[in-house]
Amino acid sequence: MNKQLSIVGVPMDMGQMRRGVDMGPSAIRYAGMVERLQELQFDVEDLGDLYVERSQTQTDDSGPKLRNLPRVVSVCEQLAGKVDDIVSRKRFPIVLGGDHSIAIGTLAGLSKHHQNLGVIWYDAHGDLNTEETSPSGNIHGMPLAVSLGVGHPLLTNLYQDGAKIKKENVVLIGTRALDDGEKEFVRREGIKVFTMHEIDRMGMTAVMEETIAHLAHTDGVHLSLDLDALDPHDAPGVGTPVIGGLSYRESHLAMEMLAESGIITSAEFVEVNPILDERNKTADTAVALMGSLFGEKLK
Repeated sequence: MNKQLSIVGVPMDMGQMRRGVDMGPSAIRYAGMVERLQELQFDVEDLGDLYVERSQTQTDDSGPKLRNLPRVVSVCEQLAGKVDDIVSRKRFPIVLGGDHSIAIGTLAGLSKHHQNLGVIWYDAHGDLNTEETSPSGNIHGMPLAVSLGVGHPLLTNLYQDGAKIKKENVVLIGTRALDDGEKEFVRREGIKVFTMHEIDRMGMTAVMEETIAHLAHTDGVHLSLDLDALDPHDAPGVGTPVIGGLSYRESHLAMEMLAESGIITSAEFVEVNPILDERNKTADTAVALMGSLFGEKLK
């Protein structure tokens, strides 16, 4: 794994309707992220947070089916440029959210450097909605669909035109809350999904072995980790918690196996909401998982 890491925070909460997730990057840093990575002998560059214009409300005139579209596009364009620059400097980008809509910008920036990028979507949700299928109009439920080239043109053509990733290069892990339109999307496109049912039956070791094998042909793998993939008992500070999720230990095992594989070339950690958290427990969990992802071992 690249020993040169660059961190960028995206304090944005406009992709959904619950305030507080914009404080996620600060909470993760407060939990000791930089110090932990430095202890693992990484060269850590913290680029601070992108500027995100504040608003007293989270809605605008873009319509109820795509909330805050212009502002989400603006922030994601800015993020795509930042990620592009980090990779151009031969560094490993770590993006801190913010809500999961920021992945649109992350993947757009990465796509400038990969022809065959793999994506591990570690999340309770599929994030495969579109303007037509979304029950809420919240863009944080759309970033994977957008990155696959399905959605509003302002989103799918962000930074550069068209799809940023291929459906055969995507693996969803921890999925347990799909809307009807997303279920149809998965069936139609044949996207590889490990729901909690598969994880319970197979065990996390087999799931990660299959995931790593499935992505062996790619030219890099991005990990997009939404803290709501974990059960709310272990990660209470998220905006859309879903019970019956991945355990703390299962998630560490997943990160440890990814570290051993050496396939991860970029990562983002999103949806930490300190307002909904318990004594920064969710941010602490995020940092602990980063430790495992970047090779932390007991011996």
